[in-house]
Formats: sequence, structure tokens, C-alpha cells
Amino acid sequence: MTAAAIATHPRIDPSLCGAPVTVAPGRAEVRLVATPVMAADDHGLCHGGFVFGAADYAAMLAVNDPNVVLGSATVKFLKPVRVGEAVLARATCSSEHGRKRMVAVEVVREAGGEVVFSGEFVCFVLDRHVLAAP
Repeated sequence: MTAAAIATHPRIDPSLCGAPVTVAPGRAEVRLVATPVMAADDHGLCHGGFVFGAADYAAMLAVNDPNVVLGSATVKFLKPVRVGEAVLARATCSSEHGRKRMVAVEVVREAGGEVVFSGEFVCFVLDRHVLAAP
């Protein structure tokens, strides 16, 4: 994966949100390894916020615009992720209407391909950065 292909979220920490594997027009894949810092309990359950973060990052990369933001998401956590497991967040732009982009995201276990998370992300491409002064 080359950084030159990525137009959005350049300062994401891959140890928290995953690392891009594929970025292509309208689609992206991010790989996340659940580390001990992500554990929610002594059983090694990875907190769902990290899985969501990888899915969100994949959605942003599928749109791949410097001014993309997440408007909303409808998600399902289908299976637990354990510390030590690697997952792949696969995002595909399913529709585009003006500034609005609908992005379908599925997160699967790298080993075996079992789906652990699915969601529909509503993204918006703004005229300028969301924090830029008007």
C-alpha cells in the first residue's frame, strides 16, 4: 500500500484503527490486529469501538476525499473479536448522490473469513475541512 494513493485521514494511528491494505476508487480494505491495549476484560474481548474504528477508516478510504466526514452509521456487531486476532474491514461505496456517499462495510476474521461486523455508513464530502474556518 502506498501512502500517495491515500487522500484522507493521513494521521490515523494504524495500531488503533488498522492499516490500509487496498485503496481503490470506491473501495478499500483495512487490516486491524487486536492488541492487549484493546482488551475490554480479562477474557481478551476486543472492545467493539476498535472494530468500529477500523470499519469507519475503511469507509473513509473508500470515499478517499480529504474532506469526507461520517454522518451516521447503522451497524451490527455479529461475533466477538479476541485479542490476538486479525480482522479485515472491507468497504464499498454503494451509492453516490451529490455530496452523500453510502458505504457498505463488512469486517471479517482474517483467518477463516467469518463476518464479525456489518454496517452501512453515510458519509458526506464537504467543500472544505470540517474544522476549517468559514
